[in-house]
Amino acid sequence: MSEKILIVDDDPVQRRLLEAIVEKSGFKAVSAEHGEQALAILEQNPASYFDLIILDLVMPNLDGMGVLQALQKTDIKAPIIVQTAHAGIDTAVNAMRAGAFDFVIKPVAPERLQVAMRNALKVNALEEEITRIRSRSQGTLSFKTIIASSEPMGRVINLGKRGAKSNIPILIEGESGVGKELIAKAIQHASDRSSKPFVTVNCGAIPDNLVESILFGHEKGAFTGAAEKHVGKFVEANGGTLFLDEVGELPLETQVKLLRALQEGEIDPVGATKPVKVDFRLISATNKDLIQLVKDGKFREDLYYRLNVFPIRVPPLRDRKDDIPALARNFLTRFAAEEGRKSLATITSDALSLLESYDWPGNIRQLENTVFRAVVLCDGDQLTVEEFPQIASQVSAFSDTVVRARAPRPEDLARMAPSADVPDQTPERIPPDTTSIPSPPEASHPSAISGQEADPDSDALRQDPWGFLRLLDEYGNIRALAELEAEIIDRALKHHDHRMSDVARRLGIGRSTLYRKLKEYGLDQDEAESDEPTKPGARAS
Repeated sequence: MSEKILIVDDDPVQRRLLEAIVEKSGFKAVSAEHGEQALAILEQNPASYFDLIILDLVMPNLDGMGVLQALQKTDIKAPIIVQTAHAGIDTAVNAMRAGAFDFVIKPVAPERLQVAMRNALKVNALEEEITRIRSRSQGTLSFKTIIASSEPMGRVINLGKRGAKSNIPILIEGESGVGKELIAKAIQHASDRSSKPFVTVNCGAIPDNLVESILFGHEKGAFTGAAEKHVGKFVEANGGTLFLDEVGELPLETQVKLLRALQEGEIDPVGATKPVKVDFRLISATNKDLIQLVKDGKFREDLYYRLNVFPIRVPPLRDRKDDIPALARNFLTRFAAEEGRKSLATITSDALSLLESYDWPGNIRQLENTVFRAVVLCDGDQLTVEEFPQIASQVSAFSDTVVRARAPRPEDLARMAPSADVPDQTPERIPPDTTSIPSPPEASHPSAISGQEADPDSDALRQDPWGFLRLLDEYGNIRALAELEAEIIDRALKHHDHRMSDVARRLGIGRSTLYRKLKEYGLDQDEAESDEPTKPGARAS
């Protein structure tokens, strides 16, 4: 899905004009007839739902300046382009002071508005990325810096904000890679413990025999190798927040101690003679079904109910595809800066459609790595479908796009048609209507390299009259050169009815080379003629 732009104008003709310009530019338009309706639409959606607002200044009741002032009191950070029929420096200055990004005069030229929209979106994306970089460098992350354009993530953000207001234990559930730790950090940042430590523990990465020591600490000499005292993660998080990631991996013995820490507010370090008081806020996360673990006897039921007081489920990326365009652009901006690719600043709408069509089993982590790879591979100034071959090969609607960037145009087909001095040997294979573009085949034509024969009059060839070859295999990898060469020769043989002279001439190789390659690739030579057909009237030898 493209960027969403909210249009606010009381003139229906002007609204339709703006909608046409916005949609022609590749964006999604949402319209409001007046200021009150615009604020209602904005309130019904997450703060980051709209990427840009086009606002008319002169409207009845609540005018554009009133909308600007109301937006200053919200978390909405979308850039605003104001428009009015009354040109004047005072109007422009007042609008800019109230928070507008740019100013256009009605009736606005489409080219002027397109430039203003793209500039606003680009600057806003850069500002958001700078904010995120600063947050990462400072070790903090707020709800404002989390990309959440979809309704499901909007609900997650609202739940997180509510949970942050108290010390209630929170359990964040969701698949790997959905951003559970980001939500936990945002909760801590929005709480009254934001200035205190945020300590993360990956329970699945700790050996069973070291879990208690790492979590609760140990005294010097408590066990072999304990050369000095260790305070443990609970004490490190004292006064702040302890985040237990993959809590379902904790051994049953450790679960008992964790339950005591939650109930009593104290822990028992390994080898200690008395408990240690701790004050912490616990946030847990898991990608497993804890209820099923309880039924299987692998997780304590009493601990489950202590952790699951305030559950938050983060949906997988396939259930919130509205977030994909913003996430992809965010990753593009970051990685382009890290790789020194200043000119690489955009991603095409076709590429975004491809990313939205994929289910992302690895969720945001997989999308991040995919965009990183695309940035490294890209030679141009924008990411296209061709930079995502592994994804395109798994999405049926895009599986041929990587091989064929565009279908032949009518003028291309005209150049491809046989000329008068080159007789066409197989006229029945040329479609009568050369202005229609044939659909690419579902699968590449069988070649002898795979041990399969193909009838030159088969459906596969009739569906593939222009001879398209698949460059990628089913895994998105480049096919071997020998395999492609064998398939080309096999098709040339069938196209020229095994007339070896014609085949060799069309391929630009000698006949001896052709025979050698036929033998090398194991291609069928039974029907091959040793020379041109005998001319009528000539005496056969």
